[in-house]
Amino acid sequence: MKQIILAGAVFFGAATGACAQRDFSEVEIKTIEVSDGIYMLQGAGGNIGLSTGDDGAFVIDDQFAPLADKILAAIDEVSDNDVAFVLNTHWHGDHTGGNEAMGDAGAHIVAHDNVRKRLKEGLTRAGGRPTEPAAPGALPVITFSHALSFHWNGEKIRVWHPDNAHTDGDAIVFFKDANVVHMGDVFFNGSYPYVDLESGGDLDGYIATHEKVMSKIDGETKIIPGHGPLAAKADLQKTVDILKTVRSRVQAMIDDGKTEDEVASADPLADLNGEWGGGYINGERMTRTAYRSLTADNE
Repeated sequence: MKQIILAGAVFFGAATGACAQRDFSEVEIKTIEVSDGIYMLQGAGGNIGLSTGDDGAFVIDDQFAPLADKILAAIDEVSDNDVAFVLNTHWHGDHTGGNEAMGDAGAHIVAHDNVRKRLKEGLTRAGGRPTEPAAPGALPVITFSHALSFHWNGEKIRVWHPDNAHTDGDAIVFFKDANVVHMGDVFFNGSYPYVDLESGGDLDGYIATHEKVMSKIDGETKIIPGHGPLAAKADLQKTVDILKTVRSRVQAMIDDGKTEDEVASADPLADLNGEWGGGYINGERMTRTAYRSLTADNE
């Protein structure tokens, strides 16, 4: 697997506030060849997918606004054509921050209906922190409700919106011939995931989406996660198993009548945190997210 080192360092931050507080001057972009004509770009924020070919560059997510020039330069290193489409896997700023710059460069922004709604209205995210409405040029101009297909660069690219998982506007992108899938933040490879409950995220839906993707791929499929290294089906299975364990342990304590604070204090994920709690979401936050998601229907 070829790697073209144009940059490094992965950073997660979904709010515009995270972007304002971050110095991006030292961030580089690392370009990893996933399959013939398909790449994963890593920098600061969600992993970017890229399809290149005669039809033009097809980009999945675009990280933070200050990185747009670096991302476009990285794309130019492997593509002879301009960016034609940018597809947002969800609305968070570490996946949509470059939209305006990409649009100015001639790209058409594509996303689920709820992504445009949340970007346009400046809805709150986890923790209740407000986000400013996106600039008009950053809004998706093509939206879909359930599924969408592109016949592009010799590929059939199938875009599917699952039930509420990471948010209520997620998109999973399948490159059928190349056997590559970009899962956005419905997959954090090697760490607890961020399930954005305030944006319609749901733990049960998150697990169900993993299982549905598992049913559509095989042992040769390459998976671009929202965060973390390039993955395979076995990595996704491992995450599914861990999340089912999280759900089972927290649900058992809910069934025993425990409050959220009591469950968090009991640290039911203690034996998992060393391997899974070192990312954006630690063990306590995963526990509290699971509790809130599993009890949401009872409130």
